[in-house]
Amino acid sequence: MATTLHAFPAPLLTGSGSTAGPVADSSAGNVLVSAVADPAVDEQTATEAQERTAADVPWQVVVWDDPVNLMSWVTWVFRTYFGYPQLKAHALMMEVHTAGRAVVASGTLEQAEKHVAALHGYGLWATYERATGPGGSGANDDGHGGRF
Repeated sequence: MATTLHAFPAPLLTGSGSTAGPVADSSAGNVLVSAVADPAVDEQTATEAQERTAADVPWQVVVWDDPVNLMSWVTWVFRTYFGYPQLKAHALMMEVHTAGRAVVASGTLEQAEKHVAALHGYGLWATYERATGPGGSGANDDGHGGRF
């Protein structure tokens, strides 16, 4: 068990009359209070830290290859919607065409959902997924890959 010592100004604890409580440190004018660390609190703090880390993992927007849209249209959408320069838009379009998919953006879940909805408005096949990393599974939590 870990013990933590906290120093408090002496006037806060004067008049308690307890001999088992605070110990006076007359050289600093403070009273030292000993507290025993609670393992349940330490475990809860560790769990909260893991949940925050998992929540911090960004979401990715994935555009999938489809037999309908022209490559020039996909490039134009990437330039128009995301504001990507021609070379980046073309490279992403070629990744979609050759690999079957490309991650075109990442961010919060709300941002990913907004991007996917906008890309659907342009007629592209797009989904969102949790980015791989600590706590990231690579697929979104609802099991349908962000498809509407």
